[in-house]
Amino acid sequence: MGQATITDVARRAGVSAATVSRHLRGQRVLEAVAITRAVDELAYVPNPVARSLKSGSTFAVGVVVPDVTNPFFAAVVKGIESATHDSRYSVFLCNTDESAERERLVLAQLMGRVDGLILAPATETAEHPTDLRRSGLPIVFLDREVHSAEGFDSVLIDNEGGARQAAEYLIGLGHRRIGVISGPLNTTPGRGRHTGFMQALAAADLELPPEYVQIGDFREDSARQAAFRLLALPEPPTAIFAANNLMSIGVMRALHAMDIRVPGQVSFIGFDDLHLGELLNPPVTVIDRPTVEQGVLAMRLLRNRIEHGSPQPPRQIVLDTHLIIRGSCAAPVP
Repeated sequence: MGQATITDVARRAGVSAATVSRHLRGQRVLEAVAITRAVDELAYVPNPVARSLKSGSTFAVGVVVPDVTNPFFAAVVKGIESATHDSRYSVFLCNTDESAERERLVLAQLMGRVDGLILAPATETAEHPTDLRRSGLPIVFLDREVHSAEGFDSVLIDNEGGARQAAEYLIGLGHRRIGVISGPLNTTPGRGRHTGFMQALAAADLELPPEYVQIGDFREDSARQAAFRLLALPEPPTAIFAANNLMSIGVMRALHAMDIRVPGQVSFIGFDDLHLGELLNPPVTVIDRPTVEQGVLAMRLLRNRIEHGSPQPPRQIVLDTHLIIRGSCAAPVP
């Protein structure tokens, strides 16, 4: 027996094919229970290609992130998918590996295959998202923006405020020699966290030597190497801040390799909570943010654009961060 068709489903449910089609598009029909039963009994699978050709919709969204190995983006995707459970949208997840060129190719491949995009761009200078605007494809920026993001919806976090909290906490403990390992400054979180941290230091009349400020790439190895450089200084910092979760892991690897006690010799604080952060020895103090919620809100904004059009003004949602104090920070040893 061949694959069931929409006509087979209609015949089994005792309704017209048009009624089945309306039900499959998410519209309310009186015969919904009978149609659902027929779909299950016949193991009917809608043909997305045929459906998109007929309706102009693919019922798919593209999610483009710079690093699928980062637990933050895994949590965000979980939120995105949870916001599709009451619909027939499928999610295409694509990884750009922090490459603007790879991002350009991925976006080109998704054109015509999705009804909208949730995009965390590799850099703020990318131009291709604005090129997509001409196609009318709805886009929601997640966690990051581009310089030409005006007119797009976005879901961000208070990067500057979170990093400022981290700096103020270390300063309040008495630290004056603080090592900073920031992410790439051509990204929204990299620049925002660096700016917030440095502003807090300036407000406390603390000016760090240039070698105390390291710029990484949001990857583990770059932070590990940066931490080695900091800890090898003639007068090493008494505290270190890392700008994301993967970089935090890199710093902790360096501290472990050099057998440096935390917080006895060096205090440590990271941006983004770690999955096992509270189980480490010592538990890691972090700046946390609502990761899953970011994904949920991004998908809701995108669905609103897809389903209701775009005459409404763009929305920018900025979520708060908060400090989780654990055991990796203490007053510097005299």
